[in-house]
Amino acid sequence: MYLVVFMICAFIVFYTYLGYGMLIYFLARWFPYKSITIPELNAQEFPAVTLFIAAYNEAEIIEEKMANSLALDYPTNRLKIFWVIDGSTDASEEILRKYTNVKVLYSPERRGKTAAINHGMAHVEDPIVVFTDANCMLNKEALKRIVKQFEDPTIGCVSGEKRIAFQQDDTVSSKGESAYWKYESFLKEKDFVYYSGVGAAGELFAIRTVYFEEMPENTLLDDFMLSMRIAQKGLRIAYTPDAYAVERGSSNMEEESKRKQRIAAGGWQSIGRLLPLLNFFVYGKLSFQYVSHRVLRWSIAPIALIVLLPISWLLAGEHGRSLINVFTVILYMQMAFYLCAVVGYLSRNQTQVSKVFFIPYYFVFMNANVLMGIWYLINSTGGVWEKSKRK
Repeated sequence: MYLVVFMICAFIVFYTYLGYGMLIYFLARWFPYKSITIPELNAQEFPAVTLFIAAYNEAEIIEEKMANSLALDYPTNRLKIFWVIDGSTDASEEILRKYTNVKVLYSPERRGKTAAINHGMAHVEDPIVVFTDANCMLNKEALKRIVKQFEDPTIGCVSGEKRIAFQQDDTVSSKGESAYWKYESFLKEKDFVYYSGVGAAGELFAIRTVYFEEMPENTLLDDFMLSMRIAQKGLRIAYTPDAYAVERGSSNMEEESKRKQRIAAGGWQSIGRLLPLLNFFVYGKLSFQYVSHRVLRWSIAPIALIVLLPISWLLAGEHGRSLINVFTVILYMQMAFYLCAVVGYLSRNQTQVSKVFFIPYYFVFMNANVLMGIWYLINSTGGVWEKSKRK
């Protein structure tokens, strides 16, 4: 019995965190989706675009965000900049009123980002809307790279790349998040080459406006739900790494934990709301990618990770005391990994921490927050949450 449990848990853990990455790399290389060749667009061909920014108390960053938005390389007569201010109590609205080329929609009551998106989308008329966060800076070519993808009629959503800026004197919160997103970006790229991206990151993504559907206001992962609802219609999510958003990492691990718990809770919530996507007979490749890339990571894998350690210890005791016993070796490998994680935890507020320590710590930290996300979801009262402080 122990052996069966061990085999199941070991497979889930390996496949979720490493195996799927290896498999999707192979599938993307040898069985890529036959996409059409998209030529470069000329100035007359660029579609009208709305750059949509939902914000709450972002007065500190608005001028920098506006400078970044106005510097984007896109025809000015084809671009609208649209801010939806969700119950801000700072000077956000007053600052934005200084810009004559910006549309501002103000809501006096704070109802959360999803409510702000629902409210704002009722005022969007352009065929393409690009969502970005106030604290993220986009590369100059981002919009051109995004709209080019929509020349393919199979594309309903385009996801840019999220990049975490960190300096050598940053702590584990920034460096761990950066390492995580590098691997996540690799998976996103291969997912798209094989068939479709699996969700979009709210820092930078775009949709065909016609496919927008209003979401329940208590939705925690608006970006993921919005993009996956479009994929559920049979359209693909394009991943475009040469359109990217840069933001700073969380100021410390306590702040990063707030964000991770909300995302984890949103993951559990999304699984419940996207149950039809678990049907491989209907959604085929998309179901395979969704379960492999998201569902396992958000649900079963963290539990399997916890079970694996005591099961390995029991099997190591059952099958002899030899140090070369396979279960003993696996047990010692886990113990060494968690020991490195402990060192990473003890060094979490230091600036000089080896990857040998901060990557295991961040991995354990993420999985712990997936389980804590269940409690967050149970106690969630809606789509409003406390923002994590960033550097």
